[in-house]
Amino acid sequence: MTDERGAELLRGGGGSHRATFLELFLDVVFVFAFTRVSQRLIDDVAAGGGRLPLELTQTLVLLLALWMVWSLTAWATSHYDPEQPPIQAVMVGSMFGSLVMAVSVPAAYGPHGLSFAAGYVAIQVGRSLYLTVALRRHFQRHLSSRILIWSAVSAVLWIGGGLVGEDGRLLCWALALLIDYAGVVVGWPVPRLGRATATAWTVTGEHLAERYQQFTIIALGEMIFVAGVGFSGSDFTLLRWIALLDAFATTVLLWRIYFHRAGSVLVEAVAQARQPARLGQSATWTHLTMIAGIVTTAVGYEVAIAEPGGHADVVRVAAIVGGPALFVVGRARFEYEVFGRVSWSRVIGLLLLVLGVPLLSRLPLLGIAAGVTAVLTGMAVADALRARGRPPEHPASPM
Repeated sequence: MTDERGAELLRGGGGSHRATFLELFLDVVFVFAFTRVSQRLIDDVAAGGGRLPLELTQTLVLLLALWMVWSLTAWATSHYDPEQPPIQAVMVGSMFGSLVMAVSVPAAYGPHGLSFAAGYVAIQVGRSLYLTVALRRHFQRHLSSRILIWSAVSAVLWIGGGLVGEDGRLLCWALALLIDYAGVVVGWPVPRLGRATATAWTVTGEHLAERYQQFTIIALGEMIFVAGVGFSGSDFTLLRWIALLDAFATTVLLWRIYFHRAGSVLVEAVAQARQPARLGQSATWTHLTMIAGIVTTAVGYEVAIAEPGGHADVVRVAAIVGGPALFVVGRARFEYEVFGRVSWSRVIGLLLLVLGVPLLSRLPLLGIAAGVTAVLTGMAVADALRARGRPPEHPASPM
């Protein structure tokens, strides 16, 4: 018999589909978390050396762990009713666990490794365990119990990694992340229960889409924060003022490119999809790609602000050019998810960024950043010209 108390925790059809203030409060923690990740990347790029690939991989693992926490929390509040006290308790616990992870990021492969792992495990295991118990005999209990089992398996590697040395820690955490992300992809299969498909998540599509939009704004805000902090701590020279203006312009362009037009109709696209959860699951990966691109762009432009006339080595070029290129890749996929096609401006812009690297590498850092901004400007102008005089395009997702 279905448990009535468990059913109350699920979203009903009559409630608000907007994100709650508590969810926005959670996002504030991730603003701080992203600044910690960006600072690690900045330190990695500044240090350089033969260990750079290893250090970049370490930072990538931390970013993927934070994204896993945020995305599963967003899915949970789209599946369960965030106005219910038990779900709000899950949110508050996730906030504190995310804060523990964020403050541990700078020394996560040093003395604070165990605290980062403990924060992650407490969120992933605690959320699933709490919901499994709270749902009682409700059939949706099997969804949280599947996630609980997979999270418990990866928790061994997370905690074990926090107890071993730096290199062993990276291996343990990478394997743990592989388990966690594989669980999302294959539906957390367990014996007797089988696996949960995307359709098992009876999500509120409008809410989930809005959460992706909000998180993109968070990432763009973090880009402005990093540029502002980097500039305020330096001498206010003319070249640095130009670099700050260029970083701000790039942030605005990334915002414009994201929201025109796919980003602005994402809520409508998910709401109209035959399987909202399937589109939402696909959008998870594309937004991860765009977020990683924005974070990398923030690092690249902070470097350009610090040394606008500096030498363009491989690492700095990769940060300044690679971040926007990664964003464009994710944005092209995002456009396909919403409209079933990819604009030529995305393809041409990506080719210009990639093929222009040999030429841009001959310029100082500010020149490289300005070249990237010019490409993004061309992309935004092409979008505006294509939409001029035409009615707004409606979503036509192939999903």
